[in-house]
Amino acid sequence: MSEFSESTPLAGRARSWQSGEQLMIGVFVGVPFLALLAAVPLAWRHGLSPTDLALAVVFYLVSGLGITVGFHRYFTHGSFKAIRPLRIALALAGSLAVQGPLLTWVADHRKHHRFSDRDGDPHSPWRYGRSPRALAKGMVYAHLGWLFETEHASPRQYAPDLVRDRTLMLISRRFGILVLASLTLPALLGGALTRSWQGALTAFFWAGLVRISLVHHVTWSINSICHAAGSRPFRSRDHSGNVWWLAALSLGESWHNLHHADPTSARHGVLIGQLDASARLIHWFERVGWAYDVRWPDRRRITARRQGNGSPQE
Repeated sequence: MSEFSESTPLAGRARSWQSGEQLMIGVFVGVPFLALLAAVPLAWRHGLSPTDLALAVVFYLVSGLGITVGFHRYFTHGSFKAIRPLRIALALAGSLAVQGPLLTWVADHRKHHRFSDRDGDPHSPWRYGRSPRALAKGMVYAHLGWLFETEHASPRQYAPDLVRDRTLMLISRRFGILVLASLTLPALLGGALTRSWQGALTAFFWAGLVRISLVHHVTWSINSICHAAGSRPFRSRDHSGNVWWLAALSLGESWHNLHHADPTSARHGVLIGQLDASARLIHWFERVGWAYDVRWPDRRRITARRQGNGSPQE
């Protein structure tokens, strides 16, 4: 039985909060996506200035690597340890991707690994079945629909280590301010570099809105495409696959089959020719002493996880 009835004022406030949360998510997802749709004809007609291109690339790398290296490989899976300043910097950089507060992101992803492609997975494309129609519906849900669910994984249950860190809690709670920063910083830099309001506006569009939407959909493609397609050279208990054509944009995240076979590995692209920009950055952090105890894959672990070697991995 529910702890409050549908007729109580508390229930009304709960529904109002859920509707408000869904509206905010819709704005965060929809507005950048509309900008992404408008980007192609605008670029075709008017081109893209060197300043806008440089700012878009820089903010894409900062926010994208903040997700892949920070939110994912470091905070979620503990693929390496980091000195305190790097820990904070990764939390801030990942927040600029506008994919939700740090603690919520980590909790949802840890729950995804616990129930990957089974009941309980927050975003499996196989949730509705295996028929073509069910998979198409599941792909839409895994890519985008699951974001509008109001019941996310509990950080206290799935990310208690982060809950105990007051600084990370503060960063997670100030997510709204970081969203504003992700949009205004490109505009401020664009205006300062070009000394014009037009430069500020175009930088806001390209390095702000378009960049955010591109990072969004590349990240969500790992949830949808990489759990429905791709090669599977490694044993895992789900449908995770390697999708080569997403590797560059995803900064190495689309070598997803190895990741689910060995989740704490700091490198996902372990086979010849598999570029992994996120692993390269972790390597640089390690060389300068900012990262340590990095869990690099070795030949024995890779061989043990190859298809056909031994019993299925549990």
